[in-house]
Amino acid sequence: MTKDKSIFIKNIYYMLSYAFSALDQGGYEDVLTEEFQNIHNLFAAILAKGIGRQLKQGLYREYQTRKEDAAVVRGKIDMPGAMRHALARKRMVACEYGELSENNLLNQILKTTVLLLLRHGDVDQESKSELKKEMLFFSGVDVLDPNAIPWRSVGFHRNNNAYRMLVSLCQLIVEGMLLTTDRGEYRLASFIDSQRMDRLYEKFILEYYVKECPQVTAAASQIPWALDDGAGAMLPVMQSDITLSRGDQVLIIDAKYYTRTTQARYDVHTLHSGNLYQIFTYVKNKDRDFGSRPHRVSGMLLYAATEEAVQPDCVYQMSGNQITVKTLDLNCEFPQIAAQLRAIVRDHFGNACEEGRAANESLGGFED
Repeated sequence: MTKDKSIFIKNIYYMLSYAFSALDQGGYEDVLTEEFQNIHNLFAAILAKGIGRQLKQGLYREYQTRKEDAAVVRGKIDMPGAMRHALARKRMVACEYGELSENNLLNQILKTTVLLLLRHGDVDQESKSELKKEMLFFSGVDVLDPNAIPWRSVGFHRNNNAYRMLVSLCQLIVEGMLLTTDRGEYRLASFIDSQRMDRLYEKFILEYYVKECPQVTAAASQIPWALDDGAGAMLPVMQSDITLSRGDQVLIIDAKYYTRTTQARYDVHTLHSGNLYQIFTYVKNKDRDFGSRPHRVSGMLLYAATEEAVQPDCVYQMSGNQITVKTLDLNCEFPQIAAQLRAIVRDHFGNACEEGRAANESLGGFED
């Protein structure tokens, strides 16, 4: 395994740390010091640490409705059941009551994901042993069908918010790496598919700027359509990946994680037309939103660099706005990745990011 591949795997940890701040709140430092030979070991190590912390606090439990026949009333009487017993002349009471249970969706997702990792050959024995020990505490928790996990039904609140990062990681693993064999068995692929990595890539860049460049406002904001008559029925929402703003200056970034950063035909490389049309639309509508006030709105397509020989690095002036197409090299030491991100802000906003880092120096960070 080459050094570059190990660095990239460790950078997945950094990306997760920014995307889900729970990794940066202590307890995961040992994970950072390890050298991972594959991404499955990284995920297994993070899950083992996170589940271990949760077991110390106690697994999340929630009330579930139970029904049973008993000699005495427990909870409240289940009237339909009580009537059936009365007609059958049974000396039993049909009861309905609430009981705190660990067998809920959040714990079921954790157990299902861990069992998938345990069956993967690339997870080392040390991580497997740790996860197996932890699963002893999940004996009363059901296993779900990995392809039928109701992710949209997952809800977080004050009592279970500690699960947010772990469940998000489980979704990345299960949805992004799950394959089904012809025999109906499940196995994990040796990579994360680009669609799921695209989401992590977007969130990482956004949260990096939120944390490291407080002098610039970073948000995944919506952009209003510049309508002449105000009639916008059926128009789709324009949701930016990252919008950086400082005063009257705005940079809209569309982050893209593709297997190929360009499209090629007859050895001629061109940009993905849909991406270019999209960022141009965002910029022009945001530009109109300022009206006659002095302002500057720019756009950027920020691709994750691939191993292709041709990597886009272009600047265009389009109808009064600057559109930049760049690549972010993730296959290097993390301070270099951070330097690339800071350079983007410096080029568009001056030294705003450097000022923000100086103001936050006492907070520490991954770059120091």
